[in-house]
Amino acid sequence: MKMWSGRFREPLNPQFERWQRSFPFDQQLLEEELAASRAHALALHVAGVLSTAERDAILGGLDYIATHGEELCHDETDAEDVHHFVEKQLTQAIGETGLKLHTGRSRNEQIATDLRLFVRQSCRRLTGALEELIAALLTQARRAGEAAMPAYTHLQRAEPVLVAHWLLAYCEMFFRDIDRLADCATRLNYCPLGSGAIAGATLRLNRELMARELDFSAPTANSLDATSDRDFCLEFTQALSIVAIHLSRLAEEFILFSTQEYGFITLPESYSTGSSAMPQKQNPDSLELIRGKSGRVISCAQSLLICLKGLPLAYNKDMQETQEPVFIAVRETTAMLQVAAGFVREVQLNIARMSTAAETGYMNAMAAATYLVGKGIPFRRAHELVGQAVRKGLEKQCELQQIPLDELKQLSPEFDADFYPAVSLRAVLECHDVVGGTAPAHVLEALDAAERRLKSRKEMVHAGA
Repeated sequence: MKMWSGRFREPLNPQFERWQRSFPFDQQLLEEELAASRAHALALHVAGVLSTAERDAILGGLDYIATHGEELCHDETDAEDVHHFVEKQLTQAIGETGLKLHTGRSRNEQIATDLRLFVRQSCRRLTGALEELIAALLTQARRAGEAAMPAYTHLQRAEPVLVAHWLLAYCEMFFRDIDRLADCATRLNYCPLGSGAIAGATLRLNRELMARELDFSAPTANSLDATSDRDFCLEFTQALSIVAIHLSRLAEEFILFSTQEYGFITLPESYSTGSSAMPQKQNPDSLELIRGKSGRVISCAQSLLICLKGLPLAYNKDMQETQEPVFIAVRETTAMLQVAAGFVREVQLNIARMSTAAETGYMNAMAAATYLVGKGIPFRRAHELVGQAVRKGLEKQCELQQIPLDELKQLSPEFDADFYPAVSLRAVLECHDVVGGTAPAHVLEALDAAERRLKSRKEMVHAGA
């Protein structure tokens, strides 16, 4: 029997009945549905709707479903959704008392609550996965020490930076992702239970009790909004889209750096595949799949926007379509983070090749201009003079530091013997002596700070567990 069938005389068209069922995917919310049902049972008892014996019977039945949930879901054939499934199983387990659980509530508030619980827990789990990836990046950064590499703009060599500085850039991205998930979890942490179908429960239920039981900050403020709000799903999937973009950027850069043309990294065999035709190939499939699957996560956020953009208040059946994009985004982002962390842990950085590359390609040109500025030459003039020196180096097929002093003096008498140590790799790195720059001392401070930040986060999570 359907939860709504009393008004109807004819059964649903069989094809439509199968097509409109959400249980095949919303059974993922069984844990959340059971938790929300326990809270509602407690509120019904306080309101005098359930006796103590009935409350205990319902709670015991819900525990039974939780224990045998996987088996029961596997055997289910006609439940319309996870709410219908729990009511069916509860009634089979404890009899007519199970039918009392739906007193004073609606599936509209149930799904709104279940999704909030799911997204909140997913924020926590994804934060843990992000922390694992950050830890892997920090380990590689610590191992790299003061080794240098080229940094690029427009995919052209720009200036040398420490390898650790490059890796810490990704750590910053993923720390921001953690903060976004925390913000999302804070904003969604209000309990819809007691909102009813649209206008609020028809019983004087203790909404504060239900909110506390589920660890929400407070009840939602408006029943119309509570039953139709999916902003938290939008915000969550958009936050995951940014995670996916960061992962895709990391994957793309590692793919480039693994090519023979760069040779900055050696792919771990455990995260690579070969070619069925070319025996020599080692392909970065793990990275390419991250780059490809990031699009699936982004599409989930777009799907939600399109689904919700024209819906009037309050609940509409369209909202059933907001569930799967959330589930898919969580599944794909979790897998990408886990694969990325494993890859970063095992990848080999070819430090010698990176360091050699950091000393070629006129990447000390800005430091050379800074040298002339120190001699009192305006930067625009210094920029022009060093550009002329670069042209001379291109003609002679040599680096700036290999141009004889007499030829440099032809460009400007301010060039002197102290120019050469000023454009050495070490000096070029150290001249970026600002907070957030690649000077070795600042990078070491940034690495220490990132490690402390990660450790503090893990201690907070452990203390709250």
